Amino acid sequence: MGEFELIRRFFTRPTPKAVVGVGDDCAVLQVAPGMQMAISTDMLVAGRHFFHDVDPRSLGHKALAVNLSDLAACGARPMAFTLALALPEANPAWLQAFSEGLWALADSHGCELVGGDTTQGPLTINITVFGEVPASQPGPTGQPGTQALLRSGARVGDDIYVSGHLGDARLALEERLGHIELPPEVRAAVSRRLDWPTPRIALGLALRAVASAAADISDGLVGDLGHILDQSGVGATINASLAIELIASKSYFTRAEAQFDQYNSEQLMRRCVFSGGDDYELVFTASPHRRSAVLAASAAAATPVTRIGQIERAPGLRLIDANAQPMTNTFASFDHFAN
Repeated sequence: MGEFELIRRFFTRPTPKAVVGVGDDCAVLQVAPGMQMAISTDMLVAGRHFFHDVDPRSLGHKALAVNLSDLAACGARPMAFTLALALPEANPAWLQAFSEGLWALADSHGCELVGGDTTQGPLTINITVFGEVPASQPGPTGQPGTQALLRSGARVGDDIYVSGHLGDARLALEERLGHIELPPEVRAAVSRRLDWPTPRIALGLALRAVASAAADISDGLVGDLGHILDQSGVGATINASLAIELIASKSYFTRAEAQFDQYNSEQLMRRCVFSGGDDYELVFTASPHRRSAVLAASAAAATPVTRIGQIERAPGLRLIDANAQPMTNTFASFDHFAN
């Protein structure tokens, strides 16, 4: 099977949203009046981002999900995406399963595949997503304004929120690395969080006029919140005990049997919640005056959110325990060139 037959068979569909879709040198997208285009790209490399024997159907889902999560953090509605795929071989059964996982998620968000590339090489997946977000009135400098949620909008006094639960995906990874052992029912639950993440598109859209800043949690809460703090020029304090109590699936962690001495259930929980990646939840900030609006957005998106801390003027991220006493912050998020 040649390159163009592969594309035609597995990755070509009608693209009614695109002026020009798959099959030309460029795709052409039409943005609605008053809208701006949000663009993000993510690369997944076998052996670095996923195991070589991963289910190709879940891999197709996750490859698109991690990109849609970036649109969610921006408050953008998905429009289209491109796919660049390096394959060791053109295996029809693998490609069929991969494309099924990809198409299912794309269809659920009305997101069209409009172009890309294929080549032979080590298994690598690169997706670029395009979304729409409303423009706003130009600012004092005359530059075009945007309603996109950015990392740079957090203000002193803002509340800090997290969507959903954190740590399950990292718990699944810890078992696959041989560090812990999980009961079968727990393994199934956390493995789904690792392999089939849910991009929080509905929540991102609902927060567009509510949140002051946002990021998706791909590399860990401490690191991804840190991006907001850096971009906004602020600091923060998180009630770590409250966060563990409310956003960790505690029963999963207490039922994990550690294989190595450095883990007990409490240490494992903290490591997974604060440092674990692959959650693809949202961390966002909002004024205390917007608490009712945050809860309304949560209800509209059918996605729970938890208030875990506050933005402060002093730089850096501080963790406190249930008695408001400082905790040592030794949690490091994933870094491709440091891990």
